[in-house]
Amino acid sequence: MSLRNHKDLTVWKRSFKLVIHLYKITLNFPKGEQFNLISQIRRAAVSIPSNIAEGAGRRSKKEFVQFLYIALGSLSELETQILIAAELDYLNPADILSDIEEIRKMLLGLIKKLKTTD
Repeated sequence: MSLRNHKDLTVWKRSFKLVIHLYKITLNFPKGEQFNLISQIRRAAVSIPSNIAEGAGRRSKKEFVQFLYIALGSLSELETQILIAAELDYLNPADILSDIEEIRKMLLGLIKKLKTTD
């Protein structure tokens, strides 16, 4: 039995929205990056809401927290890739980095809540 529907979680909604935004932005990257940075950015971004969803569907809070930590790892990976893309002048990182920070805070808040409730 799942803890809750992942689509009801604000952090899932925000991270899902970020994925769509990044897919659109990476369409403008150089074609030579298709199998490199574009692929890495998209994979890391998709991993965030995917791990939130998988964790929410698990049977215990402990498992949910484990998947939220994986989502945090993917978020950090994505942040690094965005900084690389910015250094290469492929994008302006300001909005994306603020989205990443917002999602990070939400994930950490949810983890804290799950760890302190029965």
